[in-house]
Amino acid sequence: MASITQDMRYRLSLIHYADKYGVSKAAVRYKTNRQYIYRWKRRFDGSIESLRDRSRKPHHHPNQHTDAERKLISDMRRRNPDAGLVVLWVKLMQRGYSRSIPGLYRFLRKQGILARRPPNPKYIPKPYEAMSYPGQRIQIDVKFVPSVCLTGDAKGKRFYQYTAIDEFSRWRFVEAFEEHSSYSSSQFLEHLIKAFPLPIECVQTDNGQEFTKRFASYGGCDKPTLFQVRLQQHGIRHKLIRPFTPRHNGKVERSHRKDNERFYATHRFYSLEDFGRQLKIYNTRDYNRFPMRPLGWKSPAEILKNYLRSL
Repeated sequence: MASITQDMRYRLSLIHYADKYGVSKAAVRYKTNRQYIYRWKRRFDGSIESLRDRSRKPHHHPNQHTDAERKLISDMRRRNPDAGLVVLWVKLMQRGYSRSIPGLYRFLRKQGILARRPPNPKYIPKPYEAMSYPGQRIQIDVKFVPSVCLTGDAKGKRFYQYTAIDEFSRWRFVEAFEEHSSYSSSQFLEHLIKAFPLPIECVQTDNGQEFTKRFASYGGCDKPTLFQVRLQQHGIRHKLIRPFTPRHNGKVERSHRKDNERFYATHRFYSLEDFGRQLKIYNTRDYNRFPMRPLGWKSPAEILKNYLRSL
């Protein structure tokens, strides 16, 4: 139920005073005019609800849609229930409609015949392929070191963190470089093969030009990079993830996000050697020896060590 407003109480008091002492005295007493009092006396039917303000919304407008336009819009909407606002407007314009797009939108909204929006198709992720043993597949990626972490002689330079993660054990190998190129990638691969205690069957990377020329804008897209040549020499399969889909390299991407929180937010580097030394200490102490939930609260070093013992 609508509440009784102060204006309604004022008008009721005004009418009662006018009935008792006359309209002229009521106009003086309530500081209004006689026409105002007569108007509300005519509207008053004994209930206070009759003294409520009525809607001032016009019943018609000189520029409102004509019956012919209404029929044209209704017929067009019935034939094109999913057409968007602009598409529907263009179709109407081709049949003599002359209203603006905002005018058509207001009419459609008022009539409740806006375009039906079909539900978005639900994304069904592909089942993740779990690895069975260390070295079955290793993810490799490059991280740009934040410039705010560089100070002293290193200020203004660009450093890069190469990262490799074994998908089975989550064991990680990192190295610092001054450039990210196919040569740096091949050097990192050689060091990774020496550091990892088991043979590596597959290496998974994104489509960056430090790994592949698959999407190079210049010639030679079919030629292997130095990184790919080194992979072939060692008999390691190279798997490229889907373009613009970094979640397919999710383990190494997540580790880089953790690096921002645990390492780069609190450390500063004065040179490439200083950066490499701090990065190695952090990776050994705070990553490879840190218990992880996916590993049953064991560290990557423990998982890899236990597997080697079982051989």
